[in-house]
Amino acid sequence: MLTCEICGEDIMLEEDMRTHLLLSHLENDMHCPLCPLSCVSYDELCFHISSAHPEKQHGVQDPGCSAGMESKKPQTPQSCPAGDGCDAAGDAAPTGASHVTRDSVRPKQNSAPGSGGSSTGEAAPVSSTLTTRSPKTRQESVRRCVEAKDGVKAEHSEAKQKRRPSPGDEKLFSCPMCALVCSSCFILQEHVELHLQEQRAAEGSTLEACPLSPSASSLTGEKRFECPMCSVVCSDSFSLQEHVELHLDHGAAVNAAGRTGSDLKLARQLQQEEQQRRRLEEAQQEREEFKKLQRQFGLDGSGGYSKQMERTMERAVARGLMAPAEFHSKRAEMMESLASGVDDGRTRTQGVVRALYEYYQTECKDSVHVWLSADTDHYCSSVGDKGWGCGYRNLQMLLSSLHTVDAYAPLLPEKAVPSIPQVQSMIEEAWRAGLDPHGASHFNQRLQGTRAWIGATEIYALLTSLGISARIIDFHKPTGPGDTHPRLFEWVKQYFKSGRSSRLPPRLIHTSLPPLYLQHQGTQQHHLLYSFIAHYIAVRDWAKTPCPPAGHSRSIVGLEQKKNGSLCLLLLDPGTSASDTRKLLSRDTVSPAIRQVRKFASSLKHKQYQVVAVHGVMSAEEKQISILNSRTLCAEQIP
Repeated sequence: MLTCEICGEDIMLEEDMRTHLLLSHLENDMHCPLCPLSCVSYDELCFHISSAHPEKQHGVQDPGCSAGMESKKPQTPQSCPAGDGCDAAGDAAPTGASHVTRDSVRPKQNSAPGSGGSSTGEAAPVSSTLTTRSPKTRQESVRRCVEAKDGVKAEHSEAKQKRRPSPGDEKLFSCPMCALVCSSCFILQEHVELHLQEQRAAEGSTLEACPLSPSASSLTGEKRFECPMCSVVCSDSFSLQEHVELHLDHGAAVNAAGRTGSDLKLARQLQQEEQQRRRLEEAQQEREEFKKLQRQFGLDGSGGYSKQMERTMERAVARGLMAPAEFHSKRAEMMESLASGVDDGRTRTQGVVRALYEYYQTECKDSVHVWLSADTDHYCSSVGDKGWGCGYRNLQMLLSSLHTVDAYAPLLPEKAVPSIPQVQSMIEEAWRAGLDPHGASHFNQRLQGTRAWIGATEIYALLTSLGISARIIDFHKPTGPGDTHPRLFEWVKQYFKSGRSSRLPPRLIHTSLPPLYLQHQGTQQHHLLYSFIAHYIAVRDWAKTPCPPAGHSRSIVGLEQKKNGSLCLLLLDPGTSASDTRKLLSRDTVSPAIRQVRKFASSLKHKQYQVVAVHGVMSAEEKQISILNSRTLCAEQIP
């Protein structure tokens, strides 16, 4: 059994004693019975009485007061005038400090021997005094102390005001479960825990006592911690914290998984939109490039030979370079020529090979051997086919030479060399006969009215349709230093030497062989054109058909071999104007003009060259075989 030193109430348990002291005797609420000093602890009050009121202590000796003063002031008088005033001072206030209560419950046993019962700690004597004296005796002591010290209250009022804390400086803590106000957060925490223990004890009293159930812990006074998110009850706060963190981690993981799934879905959607946008941009750019190349190479349907010639003459009239009467006259002549299907001969130069024969016979003495083809007329480009008609003009040169050879003349039309629109019509007829179906689909089965470029495969198709045997030889890569093609020169030499004896040939040989159609590989734009057309029209596969797209073409009319063994091709170029070509016909201008005809190996450095060579007449059966074989048309590759 425990007794409160302040009010004398008997308490059963130590925990109940703490609750009683906290609820009934607040800390720092002690009052001095001799002066107005208040709001101090019990230790401070004992020290105050021993130091401020020493004259009142030589009377009735108060064991509690003398014990409390011995540790603070060594020379304390033997008696206290107030009698039991010191004890009464400790009980004057209705409540006591919490730390005083603890010292009273647990008295210190460190009294020095021979000290006459005094101790260095104040708690033990105070406990003895408070537990042996009745409340009436303590009240009488307080009354005597108050009457004795009425005269000295004024001198301590200033000290009281200094010690009393101001309302603004003290921080108060209110209990959320009752009306109690505490000055310390730790006191409030213990007070609230008592509330919770009482509440759990009340709830557990209605349940059966079980060692393993939560109610059992409530009945025994143990703390229970219930999870605010589920019905789990934990034995301590740390377990509850870990349990709640598992709830939070699981929720965060679920939210993170949901966010991750939505982010991944959004990323995929953005990626698909970006890819679709890029494909649309690439397709648009591809269409624009394709249209540009179509315009450049005459596949945009903007008109062909006649249309281009009319527009050129109209611009000349608009600039004042041509009279309107001359425009109408030339237009009428053009329409008449196109209707007849025969070239008007305005760009033709005759006797070129004969002029070369005379030059090498009289002038050039440093040549060991010179081979010349059959007589060939030169056809240059005109305003109607400028920029795209080189293939047609070289075909006209070849046909003009075939007209002079008895073996081929009966196979050609009775009329003279056809015009460019007529050549286009003849190629379309060859396609309709089944020749080169891939090439036909490349041009959408149509050449007339267009400015489409033609190449070696179209020349081959036209000659085959006429019953003339032809070959396509592909020099697909350089065979000499510096990207040169010495194998091409050797092959041309063997072509002109074919059909002759092995004995030493004469220096100058004028053969009856037709000229060779020479085409070098197209530029990068030509490759782009063909790739675009193949992409949009599903046409010729150039990987399977090693015939490059049409580039610039010329006609080989001879070969010259120098004394040092070097070879030189004699070429007629449609790009050379008629006036420059006619310089070959004059003895005075032939020497400088021949420089445009000679081409050494160092002048032919394109990556790929193709040659179309005529080598005989086909029978009807051979012609049908050639038509069938043209479905997978391939060139003879060297090397």
